Amino acid sequence: MTPSLPASPPTSAMLLAAGLGLRMRPLTAETAKPLLPLAGRALLDHALDRLAAAGVTRVVVNGHWQAERVRAHLAARQGGPETVFREEPALLDTGGGVRAALAEGLLGENVAAGAPFFVINGDAFWLDGPRPALSRLAAAWAEQAIDVLLLCHRACQVMADVGAGDFLIDPWGVPRRRGPREIAPYVFAGVQLVSPRLFAECDDLPAAFSMNRLWDRAIAVGRARALVHDGLWFHLSTPDDLAAAEIALRRPAIGATR
Repeated sequence: MTPSLPASPPTSAMLLAAGLGLRMRPLTAETAKPLLPLAGRALLDHALDRLAAAGVTRVVVNGHWQAERVRAHLAARQGGPETVFREEPALLDTGGGVRAALAEGLLGENVAAGAPFFVINGDAFWLDGPRPALSRLAAAWAEQAIDVLLLCHRACQVMADVGAGDFLIDPWGVPRRRGPREIAPYVFAGVQLVSPRLFAECDDLPAAFSMNRLWDRAIAVGRARALVHDGLWFHLSTPDDLAAAEIALRRPAIGATR
């Protein structure tokens, strides 16, 4: 099927900010990872700014570690999009967190009616290429053909250790997990566009589960696609990664966070 725009551009998103950020210690000893600063702004604000620019008007932000700090940061934020904070007394992991927000209707009427929505990792940081990545995802969405569209990045272009990679992607954008002793040329970039259909049959999963489990199900039935990012993306796992990104963003060849 030829890719087409969703019936209406995505206006809702979920930003995952509940993780413990253990690999980023000691920087996250007293704060949540998405609140760490990069290029003068919190990682969380960079993501919210991108979402606002893409036309998203409602974002659910979950929180667990240092949840009150995340709540206070959102309350003090100036400008859109509207944010709804959902505290998780117990960690639900990525998939469980999104499922809970869907069950409570927090993502809005459009999503309740079946519209796709963005899911952004709280530490995702990228620079757009010629066209904003979120707009590219929306334009590549084939509403009747897929349940999830993953933004991926070329592993060889990442200025950090990404191991053996995550996915192989064929010319039609169909992702495949790497096999044993295989090197995958692409890594997940922490940004995805998903349909509520992805969560339609997950009652068999525990309260806390990873989005990876839903991706694998979608891949198995041919309802997952991947889009390769055409700008820059930064893997922010450790304090060294964050410091390297800060230095890179000061280089004239890279410039400001456009």
